[in-house]
Amino acid sequence: MFDNLSEKLDKALHNLKGHGKITEINVAETLKEVRRALLDADVNFKIAKEFTNTVKDKALGQNVLSTLQPGQLMVKIVKDELTQLMGGDAEGVDLSGNPSVILMSGLQGSGKTTFSGKLANFLKNKKTKKPLLVACDVYRPAAIDQLHVVGEQIGVEVYSDRGNTDPVVIAQAGIAHAKTLGCNVVIIDTAGRLAVDQEMMDEISNIHKAIQPQETLFVVDSMTGQDAVNTAKAFNDVLNFDGVILTKLDGDTRGGAAISIKSVVNKPIKFIGTGEKMEAIDVFYPSRMADRILGMGDVVSLVERAQEQFDEEQARKIQKKIAKNKFGFDDFLSQIQQIKKMGNMKDLMGMIPGMGKALKGIDIDDDAFKHIEAIIHSMTPDERANPNKLNSSRKKRIAAGSGRSVQDVNQLLKQFDQMSKMMKMMQGGGGKRMMQMMQNMR
Repeated sequence: MFDNLSEKLDKALHNLKGHGKITEINVAETLKEVRRALLDADVNFKIAKEFTNTVKDKALGQNVLSTLQPGQLMVKIVKDELTQLMGGDAEGVDLSGNPSVILMSGLQGSGKTTFSGKLANFLKNKKTKKPLLVACDVYRPAAIDQLHVVGEQIGVEVYSDRGNTDPVVIAQAGIAHAKTLGCNVVIIDTAGRLAVDQEMMDEISNIHKAIQPQETLFVVDSMTGQDAVNTAKAFNDVLNFDGVILTKLDGDTRGGAAISIKSVVNKPIKFIGTGEKMEAIDVFYPSRMADRILGMGDVVSLVERAQEQFDEEQARKIQKKIAKNKFGFDDFLSQIQQIKKMGNMKDLMGMIPGMGKALKGIDIDDDAFKHIEAIIHSMTPDERANPNKLNSSRKKRIAAGSGRSVQDVNQLLKQFDQMSKMMKMMQGGGGKRMMQMMQNMR
């Protein structure tokens, strides 16, 4: 996520020379490189210039604390200004209606239909809502089929009327259907085009006027850069939408859309899509995104994702097994499943401070655990529960069954043994001893 922008900003900010004060002389070259990094990321030229001018005005003449280098102070100023540029505070969706109606808009291919499903899944699982998805793309039968598949996948009802070609009537009928089902949120997926045209604008405008939604969201492909900002402006002029959703942030995104869009349309980014799975949706926090752009990671989001997947009852069972020295590969497998549910592995690693730079150019497969899973699934239930029974002949059989080498099986057993010992030590008060050792090392 924003790898190139992060690298260029990091290089620019840490090249700042001088001590004691940030002066016009030592800041000029740095801000020139910052502006160039923003332009390379497809940030609007006017916004990039205004941004660097604001940073310069705030930085000039500030006394640098004795514990800080000028570059470190500049990083803080740039982070604060990036946060403001992207919206300042996180904003949620308006769910005050009964039912609350959310109208999705955007170009074809922006990920509108998929994100409608993600949003329904998010509201169902995290906001305890009962959503209904409504298919109003009357031009692409495949879009209706896709929404039904998504709805079945997440366990959400989908309303469609294949015999009707009027999206306004379908939207109104969908809301009426939601009331009969007792649904308290209606998400309406609309048609898109390959480019902005008057027919599409008239259609989405007519739907908007007819249903008066509590929330109108504009879905944009973040990989399109400055074009995304221009499209957002065109839609906002017609719909006056309430917020933006950025999709495909897990791809080769330059970052221009995320940084520019709030300034151009003066509407907040509300959600981001970070992968293909239905759980790959995050509330957009400008300060956390600024941290990630500047290579500081996002520990808060990482902890939140971990907490979402944390099963307290399962944790208690595992604690008892560790205490009795009965922690087996079935338990290990359940831990892997919880980690996988947290999302894209490279994205998760990028949330750890300093890891973004270290992972540059390294491709981390989303199926990074598949070889481990294959080895474990090739064991018998008895072997998974009692790893100490794995002799050389059993290891050969497991290696053959999983398509891996005996060396891979041995390596997994060694890692499993080390992890089991560490977990037991942590449970037995070793955690306190480790903390004391770390504090003594400072």
